[in-house]
Amino acid sequence: MNKKWILLTANELGMKEWQVENTFKLLSESATIPFISRYRKEMTGNLDEVLVSQLNQKYTFINEFEERRAFILNSIEQQGFLNDELKDEIQNCYDINHLEDLYLPFKPKKRNKALVAKENGLEPLAKYIFEQKSKSLPNLSAFINDKVESEEKAIQGAKDIIIEWISENIYARDVVRQQFAKYAEIESKVIKTKVEEAEKYKNYFDFKERLSRCPSHRILAMRRGENEGFLRVSIKIDNQ
Repeated sequence: MNKKWILLTANELGMKEWQVENTFKLLSESATIPFISRYRKEMTGNLDEVLVSQLNQKYTFINEFEERRAFILNSIEQQGFLNDELKDEIQNCYDINHLEDLYLPFKPKKRNKALVAKENGLEPLAKYIFEQKSKSLPNLSAFINDKVESEEKAIQGAKDIIIEWISENIYARDVVRQQFAKYAEIESKVIKTKVEEAEKYKNYFDFKERLSRCPSHRILAMRRGENEGFLRVSIKIDNQ
């Protein structure tokens, strides 16, 4: 097991590194959770079944993560885009969201608006607009063809390409996640035709709270009300 994973797991679960390492070793040998917690106390530092179970979940996650890492490296290499810098960044990544962000630009895509626009020769126009080196547009007539029938469609195609670039940009995605974690609000409203039936959810008929401050029991209550057809629940960024 990678030493970095052992350190990260120990810090996350508040354990000693040797406890994590020994338990991971036992799990790799197919030892069961009850067996480890009852008969290998000297190796785990008296970890009970609950703590061993947490380590087992983490052990499973790590194995799945490493399988995904290997798949991504192989996929990018087969496409011919795996340079030393990208390989090093992927190999030193221990966050699943970051790993998927690194892979996103190379992930096989379905045919979308951006791909169609690129096929229609609009990527140079998109680059020109995106770089913002000039306040004026280039000669748009140069991008008109049998697939791009007007200047408006040329600009729209360039926008589609830029939208994809931004959506795949790892730094932009990180900023959005940070803003969402900090400012997202959960909002619940009663379905007007279900007011009487939804009486037990009256606290959530017109409810809004910062998601980061909302306790799990409230979120679960709103989700139950939504699943039962009494509430409409949404999560959005506070524009303020």
